[in-house]
Formats: sequence, C-alpha cells, structure tokens
Amino acid sequence: MSINFSDLSRGMVIELDGAPWQIMDYERHKMQQRAPVTRIKMKNLLNGTVVERAFQQYQTSFAVAQVENREAQYLYNDGRFYHFLDQENYEQYEIAKETLGSALGYLKEEMIVEVVFYKGNPISVNLPTHVDLKVTDTPPAFRGDTAQGGNKPATLETGLRVNVPMFITNGSIIRVDTRTGAYTERVS
Repeated sequence: MSINFSDLSRGMVIELDGAPWQIMDYERHKMQQRAPVTRIKMKNLLNGTVVERAFQQYQTSFAVAQVENREAQYLYNDGRFYHFLDQENYEQYEIAKETLGSALGYLKEEMIVEVVFYKGNPISVNLPTHVDLKVTDTPPAFRGDTAQGGNKPATLETGLRVNVPMFITNGSIIRVDTRTGAYTERVS
C-alpha cells in the first residue's frame, strides 16, 4: 500500500530501503518556484538508529510497512536473548539484547509489552508509557542539601539511573516515564 505525504502521521511505520522505519516527526517546506522538500525524522526498527532524510519531489509516496504488534509478557533473559510469551497463543519469542537497546532499562519480569513483528520476525518492543520500578540504591538526603535543585541520583532494580527528589529512599517504588526516562512520581 502506497501513501502520500498528507497521509503520514507520527508513529506510522513505513518501508524504505528494505527496512521498517517509524516516523518520529515530519514537515514539508515549499519555497517559490521550487519543488517542495519533505523532511522526515525516523527510527529504524531493526537497529534503532534515528536519521533525518529529505525528499525533493513533487509526488513523494511511501510504502506502509507490514508490521504487527502482539501483546506479550516478558519472561526472562539468558544473557544474550530476552524471552517473551505471546498472550494469545502462548508462543515464545526471543529478541537479541542488542536489538532492544534503551528498552532494557525498563523491562522487568512478568511485565506486559507489545512485541513488534516485521515479516513474521520479532524486531522490537513497545513499552507502556509509565513503569513502576523499585529504588535499589540512592544516597541519603541531608538537611539543607538543595544546592543541586533538590534532586539526587538513584539506581533502580533494572539498573536504570534517574534523578529523584530528596525524599526518595532505598526500597521506594517510583513511576518512570519510558519516553523521557524521567522520574514522574512516588508510588509507595
């Protein structure tokens, strides 16, 4: 299926140069007496690279990639692969550690995610917007210690490091935004 620039939207997956690309941002510039320039910022779903490309044609068309999202539960990792269980047909999928990239900091066992399939093979995961994680290591807060804006570093159960407010202690469960990697609120 082919689409034009006017049909593009953020999050849509197009096929370009034989690979699936997710559109992060797009715009079109039209200057007098020149062909319009279509600029697209996109992420390669196979290797995670983000690029910005410009297309200089009057009729720019794109092919929609045949990707499928399936709900799956994260089971475990064996050091090299991360294993997921499909919630419909109970099939198991494995995705290489290198492919998951920054999503590794948010994955914990028994978590439900969307596994993205391209041509029948699992290529990445879509995380929920917010994840609740336990703080495993953070320095204690001292009275009057607000020279750095009242934040301190914390290491979470998955190994992810975020800045948290001074009142957060070891063992606290906090909510983290997976899009920005920032602390949102304390859960308990």
